[in-house]
Order: sequence, then C-alpha cells, then structure tokens
Amino acid sequence: MKIVIAIDSFKGSMTSMEAGAAVRDAVMNICNGVQAVLKPVADGGEGMTEALTYGLGGSFVYTDVTGPLGDPVRARYGILPDKATAVMEMAEAAGIMLVKEKDPWNASTYGVGEMIIDAVSRGIRTFIMGIGGSATTDGGTGMLKALGIKFLDETGNEISEGAGDLDRIAEIDTEGMLSELAECEFRVACDVKNPLYGENGAVYVFGPQKGVKESEKAILDAKMQHYASMTEKATGADHSCDEGAGAAGGLGFAFSSFFPNAKLQSGIKIALQAIELEAEMTDADLVITGEGRLDGQTAMGKVPVGIAKLAKKYDVPVIAFAGCIGDGAELCREEGIDDFFAITPEGMELETAMKKDVAENNMKKTVERELLLFMDKKGMKL
Repeated sequence: MKIVIAIDSFKGSMTSMEAGAAVRDAVMNICNGVQAVLKPVADGGEGMTEALTYGLGGSFVYTDVTGPLGDPVRARYGILPDKATAVMEMAEAAGIMLVKEKDPWNASTYGVGEMIIDAVSRGIRTFIMGIGGSATTDGGTGMLKALGIKFLDETGNEISEGAGDLDRIAEIDTEGMLSELAECEFRVACDVKNPLYGENGAVYVFGPQKGVKESEKAILDAKMQHYASMTEKATGADHSCDEGAGAAGGLGFAFSSFFPNAKLQSGIKIALQAIELEAEMTDADLVITGEGRLDGQTAMGKVPVGIAKLAKKYDVPVIAFAGCIGDGAELCREEGIDDFFAITPEGMELETAMKKDVAENNMKKTVERELLLFMDKKGMKL
C-alpha cells in the first residue's frame, strides 16, 4: 500500500515537514510494510520558503538587504537542488513583521529587488515568489528601483521611497533594468484577486492593516491610479485590473507590468507543481492531508482542498487531520475530503496543545487510532 502524506503547517506549532513526519511515524507504527511518501506543502504565504527548501532538499542563503523603512535586515531565501531555482518570500525584506511602527507612506519594497539581484548573481533564473505579509503600499516601485528602473519627477529627479510620491511620477525610465531579468521566470504566489486601485484595490482593502487611515485612502488611491497610468505609458500595457495586481501593496502589479516572464498564480498550485505531487497520486492508495484549523474557509480553496482535488483526479480517498475542527468543515466533504479528525483531545488547553512535542504526540495517537477505523470502513487493508 502507498500512502501520500501532504500536510500544511500548523502555524505556531508544527511545520509542514514536522506534521507530516508525525503522520509518517504513526503509519509506520501500524505497519512497516507501507510505502509512506512525505511531501512538504505551503500555500505561498508564510512558511513557503522553509517548506519547499527543506522538503525538496535545497539549501538556504542569507543576504543583507534594505528593510521596509530603510534599516538593514538579514533576509533568507532557498535555492533548490537544481541550483537554478530560488524560493523567496517578499516578507523577508519588506514584511510587516519587520516594522515596529506602521508607515505605509514611506515603506518600500527596495529590499525585495536586492534579494532578486543576489539570487541572479548566483545563477538563479527561475523564481518561486510568495508575496504575502507586506508592510508596503508602494506599488512595487522600490523593488523596481533596486532592479534599475528610474521613476522621475518633472525635474528629472528620482522620487522618494514609498507611496507618498507616486503621483509625482512624470517619466518611467526602464533602460537600466537588470538585463538578466529577461532570462528569468517568476512564478508569483498570489491568492487575492484585487485590482491595483479602486474600492477593491490595494489601498482600500489592504491599506488599513498597514496603517492607512480612513481619511488617507482616497488620497493614496489617487496616487496609485497615477502610477498605473504612467506605467501604461511606459510599457504600452495596462495590468492595473489584473487579478492580484493589488496584492502586497501593488507588488503583483509591478511583476505583471515590468517582468516579461512573470505569472501570478494560485499559491497552492505553484507549491503542488514544485513538489511534483501529482506524479505520486497516480498510484497512491490513500492521501493524508491537514492543517491547523479545518473549517468552512478550508473548503474555499486552502491547502487540504487543493490536495484533495488533485487526489480525486485519480480516485484516491483523502482524509485530513487538524488541530481543531471549526464551523463549516462539513463543506470539505463536497470538495474531495472523505473524512477529517481533530487531533487535540477534548478539554486540553490551547496553550498546551500548541506545544510542538504535544502536537506531534497528539497527531501520532490520532492517526494510529483513526486511520485503521477509516480503512476498515472503506474496506481497505494494510
């Protein structure tokens, strides 16, 4: 029997690999003859770099870059075994967790461009880029500046960092853009569909969590519109209404507008392709997935459902394990998950359940107990 294990991280408790390893250990305790295939998964958000780099046998690189408000930060990204592919999260250089006080007017993505330059200098030509968790609303101009693009005002001077001067752009000069980028492919993990500007855009929807005040929304959104119009003038294309253009304060727009080989895609789709999970599904007998909390949101396309849909292409049964089961979890059955189980014993305090060793032990015990019952119900034999 072949069992494929692909579990999202239990945030604050277990990484994807740690949760999967606990399941694998439980499976092997039941029967040593089972082929248990462990794959790391992530949805393009926090933890993607770690999951894919560790899980695919890559290595980590550290580089000093400019943080969102100008302070130096130590950013980490992964290089996969082919030595040509990097896994990055923009939050390593411009994440909201890097700022003590939110400042959407001045926060910049410049350090993201510096990370890309570092990777290109190491021979990287394929990028898997997560763009969640940003502190910025600069439309990606900081990243583009680092890569050689100039945003000039009417006097021919470069505008300042951040969003404050976006309406002062009179010319965008792309002549100095890093030439190697023409050889690079960017797969940008983006699961939001928001456009660059407007009531559903970067400022109105995501600005408040980055410090944008209610009275500032219209002002900043108008600056973003001006930036979009100047970009269309410089590139000959308008990507401001593309799905995901408003992600990460407009960073999605920057990738679509200025990178010839960039694609904004579902984070889970990118991750599943990277780990070549579908190839393992073709002859699998069972798939085990899960995440920290399984509920109605899971059914709307989170990692376990993405995996379940892939498994159902080959008619493979799927079960999920979660720290807890929330409202709407039954909807997951309609999306391909045959059954699901909470690993946290009733009455256990959350603080205790979140401890890594406790969570791993709960996972092992639950899998050993529920897996045999599920298989017996389905008429499956180990």
